[in-house]
Amino acid sequence: MTARPFKVWIFGDAHVGTDLKKGRQSLAEALQTSETGGAHGGPAFDWDIAIEIGDLSGGQAVPQDSEGEEVVRQFSVLQNHPREAIYNICGNHDRSGLQEPPAWWWQKWVDPLGENTAFSRVNHTRRPYPVTGTWERYSFQTGNILFLMLSDINEPSQSLGRGDLGGNPGGVVSGETFAWWQKMVQEHPDEIIISAHHYMLKETTVASGPWEGMNKDANGNWCSGFHGYKPLGTPQGASFLYFVDSKPDSGAFEHFLSEHPGAVDLWLGGHTHAGPDTVIRGRSHVESKWGTHFINAAALTRHHGVINHPNPPKSRLLTFTEGSPEVRVQCYIHSNEFFPQGWYQPAERTLRLSKPFRLAL
Repeated sequence: MTARPFKVWIFGDAHVGTDLKKGRQSLAEALQTSETGGAHGGPAFDWDIAIEIGDLSGGQAVPQDSEGEEVVRQFSVLQNHPREAIYNICGNHDRSGLQEPPAWWWQKWVDPLGENTAFSRVNHTRRPYPVTGTWERYSFQTGNILFLMLSDINEPSQSLGRGDLGGNPGGVVSGETFAWWQKMVQEHPDEIIISAHHYMLKETTVASGPWEGMNKDANGNWCSGFHGYKPLGTPQGASFLYFVDSKPDSGAFEHFLSEHPGAVDLWLGGHTHAGPDTVIRGRSHVESKWGTHFINAAALTRHHGVINHPNPPKSRLLTFTEGSPEVRVQCYIHSNEFFPQGWYQPAERTLRLSKPFRLAL
């Protein structure tokens, strides 16, 4: 008997509040499309679990309870999957203010550990694969795939952050989280390792290099591009994971991967919203470096941070096959403004893993 493929849906950057102001339910529409098909002819598709890569909030200041309630409401449209089949990480727009409890909004309404069920409706006992860790860093395992989930946090060395800056686009990971990640990778050489963070690593995928989130105006001054220009918010690092252990442009993850080629199979992220065919300095949404495949799965939003090129709401589907060392990566277009709704074949890739996938250990 042929084993059923294992499918992991990757989506993020829904920016629920932004799209809702334009009458669009970015998260709910994507969930419903996956289960029953889209309003413009896009087919439904199977998935076993999903990874949500952050930025459920759309605010430029700090997120509020009203948007959290809307996020929970939009998650509730699921009919064929439990809410707990979706595993979340915190994005920069989901962070709370520097003077507030860390990520209180995200912990309350998104709640990966199921600690605030009365608000989030997440019941940890219904997880298809249980999680271990903290809100900032946790893991779970599916067969021989180990998922390492890293949330974005406020940079503690900064006196200004979300709210004060009107946004702060540089990615941040604590020293504790990096040490945990490094230890988990080194202790699991026999697993297929998938890391997820809201940001891509430096110079891996589309617009992930220094200053690549910005444009210059007619006078040669930096201004907003893929990301908002915040002069005090490290705009040079707006497109990649910039701070690790409070060190700017640390290169910590990049150095580890270069010294341990192939130790991590996939790095999943988003943050930079670009059209499916966009290439910046030779880098597209799916690239390989240091023996690791990098996949930018942004974005479900139609109205947040849109720049002047075809940039439809989209997501990625990963298909693993029992006994195969390859993963199929497909791109799904969720609207019909620029492309037909459904699978976008030019963006499809087949990537080789470090070892064959096994669903049963």
